[in-house]
Amino acid sequence: MKRVVFIADSLDNAYRFQRILSGLDAEVAASSTVQMRKNLTDKAPCDLLIFEARGAAFSRLDEALTLGDERISAVLVIVDEQDVGRLALPDSVPSDFVVQGASDDECTVRMRRLLRMEDESTGTSDVIIVDSMTINLATYQVTVAGQPVDFTYLEYALLSFLAKHPGRTFSRDALLSRVWGFDYYGGSRTVDVHVRRIRAKLGPDLAQHLETVRGVGYLWNA
Repeated sequence: MKRVVFIADSLDNAYRFQRILSGLDAEVAASSTVQMRKNLTDKAPCDLLIFEARGAAFSRLDEALTLGDERISAVLVIVDEQDVGRLALPDSVPSDFVVQGASDDECTVRMRRLLRMEDESTGTSDVIIVDSMTINLATYQVTVAGQPVDFTYLEYALLSFLAKHPGRTFSRDALLSRVWGFDYYGGSRTVDVHVRRIRAKLGPDLAQHLETVRGVGYLWNA
């Protein structure tokens, strides 16, 4: 079981992430920044540190990383939108951030990625190139003919997941499990909605790569 250390001073994020994390196979140790020393200085490994860097706590991220030392394997930072430009993520471990108020879906996908709860067997390249499209897996950016395409995070996550598994068919339920990372109560047809939006944004030529397998689901034909 993965171990997550969650540090936050606001009750809204404490309650919210407690709910989100309950859907993952993880042991969670939570505290405020005032009490974070105990959870970060014990000898147990920390597979993921989630740190709310908001308000006065923004300047304490480095302190938390120092306290955790080499036991921290990955970091997810919660930050206010106006502070994104001055946020310096650690480069010693895999790290990412979410803006305050990000959807539960986005938070779940980013946490699962940092906890390595998704299939990474298709290679280590950070870039996927198909015809005129480039998917940068390190920066979450997609360009077509050199122009950026504005995908929502889940549209991007679905596109990149399928592109990382070319020629493999996934059912709608499998995609919900692998991309959304939890049981989506709105129903599996939400995958169809996201596929339609992805195809529309890619344009007719690239959209042909995202094929519908009748009665099963979808595949990416590279």
